[in-house]
Amino acid sequence: MKKLLCLLFAVSMSATLLGGCAGRRNTTEQPDNGGKEGKIAISMYMWDRSMFKELTPWLEQKFPEIEFTFVQSYNTMEYYKDLLARGEPMPDIITCRRFSLNDASPLAQHLMDLSQTEVAGTFYSSYLEVNRENSGAIRWLPMCAEVDSIMANKDLFDQYNIPLPTNYAEFLAAINAFEALGIKGFQTDWKYDYTCLETMQGCAIPELMSLEGTKWRMEYESETANNQVGLDDQVWPKVFEKYAQFLTDVHFQPDDEELAFHPVTQPYLDGQTAMIRATAAMAESFTEEEGITSVILPYFGETSQDNWVLTYPMCQLAVSRRVEKDEAKKNAVMEVLMAIFSEEGQKAVAAGASVLSYNKEVSISPSPALQYAQDCIDSNHLYMRLASTEVFAISQDVAHKMMRGEYDARGAYEDFNAQLINYVNPESEEVLFTQENAYSNDFGVHGSAAASSLMNTLRAANGEQIAIGYASVVSSPIFAGDYTMQQIQWVMTYKNDAYRGEYTGAEIRRIMDWLVNVKEDGSNPIRHRNQMPVTSGLEYTVIETERGKFTLGDITVNGKPLEDDTVYTVLLVGADTYLEHPTFCNCPMPEDLKAKREDQYIDNYTNYDCITDALAITKQLLEPTEYVTILQDK
Repeated sequence: MKKLLCLLFAVSMSATLLGGCAGRRNTTEQPDNGGKEGKIAISMYMWDRSMFKELTPWLEQKFPEIEFTFVQSYNTMEYYKDLLARGEPMPDIITCRRFSLNDASPLAQHLMDLSQTEVAGTFYSSYLEVNRENSGAIRWLPMCAEVDSIMANKDLFDQYNIPLPTNYAEFLAAINAFEALGIKGFQTDWKYDYTCLETMQGCAIPELMSLEGTKWRMEYESETANNQVGLDDQVWPKVFEKYAQFLTDVHFQPDDEELAFHPVTQPYLDGQTAMIRATAAMAESFTEEEGITSVILPYFGETSQDNWVLTYPMCQLAVSRRVEKDEAKKNAVMEVLMAIFSEEGQKAVAAGASVLSYNKEVSISPSPALQYAQDCIDSNHLYMRLASTEVFAISQDVAHKMMRGEYDARGAYEDFNAQLINYVNPESEEVLFTQENAYSNDFGVHGSAAASSLMNTLRAANGEQIAIGYASVVSSPIFAGDYTMQQIQWVMTYKNDAYRGEYTGAEIRRIMDWLVNVKEDGSNPIRHRNQMPVTSGLEYTVIETERGKFTLGDITVNGKPLEDDTVYTVLLVGADTYLEHPTFCNCPMPEDLKAKREDQYIDNYTNYDCITDALAITKQLLEPTEYVTILQDK
């Protein structure tokens, strides 16, 4: 879906466009820790906005003596490698979902060895061993496991008296039985790299978990720059043979490789598809919210004893080695980790989703959605996907070539092997533009300079009078130097939408009230300081009445009072889900204000497109301004 930023036309970058901010200094001061002395400051980077559901408010409530800074980062090791390459400090606690030791090895010297800590002792040893380096160090700890396998519409199976399969032959029989009725037996969102990776590995888990497969994986995860490890010649040829057969058996059709999430899930919800690849959390959601009884089935082997469930940690956590320099801070970080990996903490991370725990003393009851995978869980037939950056990218490329008929199993094996040995990330090579000035993402009493720079750029490029970014809109500092495609994508947080509308000053005041003030039912749209609205062309003050709770004060437009009866053009950038969903902030936007937004949808428009379209006009990420002033309640 393309959220098209409206009115992308050439405009002159005159002083009048940002005139209300003329003469203001760059907001690059270090973060203000709330003016409360004696607190230990801990920064924690979150792989996704989902971690803000229950975990971050739970941590702040549990540790009032700690001043947390939570930043929405990106779900890749490349993001953290880039921070280091630019001389930026690592956050105190790091989270990342897409993980492999192979990817993480360049970060090792910057991270603590957690192998002898109390929190490491809470894990089943088998799950820690996959993260152990050759030196014996363990720098990454796996959070509770997401289950990602085959999801079946049990209501549909019951309606047509088709038994749920328990092995591969029965899986194929169920597909054929449904297709004889005009119902698609199995379909999935083949478009995405994770779907290609998971179905490719999922259909051949017994081979990948064999002695030879385990040995190869250990060698691959331990490779060095001088010793690149390709595919072996025993296990991986069989993987591609099984994948080719799997594509045939599920009746893959030409052009299915372009199928995205919604074109697959909607027919499932409509009873036109019986099975799709999905997570246990999605099965739970479809059962509870859509009224369709959905259950997780394993990836099937020849017999039920050969079935496996594909899993991956909801994220991996690591700690910056800088933490060791301050004993009090190190102790505080260890307490935070112990809390996160406790039963209560893991439930806060999962936020109600069905997960499995890797920790000995944590009991999280499996969801009813997992009842048909319980044998796999009980027998420890839980496969943890191989998920390095290069394996993600190559799986998608090679799988799509197989789907288009360009490769048979042997050709796919040979291409995958060649790419693995000589992998180059295409997004990290070409320089797209050069930024002249750097701006910090540290959040102070006047906001984030990096966030302000981004919103000033988007507003200028779109020719709007005001721009408002709600929730978190920036993932990293803005640095001076050459930007590649990959680095541009990391400026803006993932999964934001863009809208424009014409609002009176009085309506803008209501928008800001929605984004700032605690509601009568206690719902809080901000929670954390660096989740405050980021504005351009509009300045506002807030009073912090207590930790993480604010009251809106004065609003000005380019330094002049907001006029209630004047109509302004406004660009809105953000994620409705973060503000509106009950498990996030539970603050829905007033319907009459939402109805005035203009939203145009064109396929495949991304955050990258949003920024590059703006930069085509502005040529630079523009100078930041002091858009907010935080005052303390006396």
